[in-house]
Amino acid sequence: MKYFNKKNTQNKETTKLPMTGKLKKGFRHYCVAVLAVTMVLGTSATAFAANDPITVVNNLSDFIFGLIRAVGMILLGFGIVQIGLSLKSHDPSQRANGFLTLAGGVIITFAKEILTLITG
Repeated sequence: MKYFNKKNTQNKETTKLPMTGKLKKGFRHYCVAVLAVTMVLGTSATAFAANDPITVVNNLSDFIFGLIRAVGMILLGFGIVQIGLSLKSHDPSQRANGFLTLAGGVIITFAKEILTLITG
């Protein structure tokens, strides 16, 4: 019982399928439309209206500071990894960069608390 035809495997060539200019343009438009719909549906969030405008501003502020805190946490983790790698490779310049990244991550993570301490 033969599962594979082995006599024609050495002479096989692959070629691209022909695409006309209109087809390429249409495919590009389709890809852009799919990406746009994905971005719109993926980044949409339900917004609940509030009667007080100060509440709306506070909610937006909390959201933005939450995003900033997430970026700070990422930098914090990257700084820790960089310090660990510098200790392993005995590289003082990488160690200094790691500590600077770690300090920057701490400052960014606690930016809201620092601003409230400054403003009172």
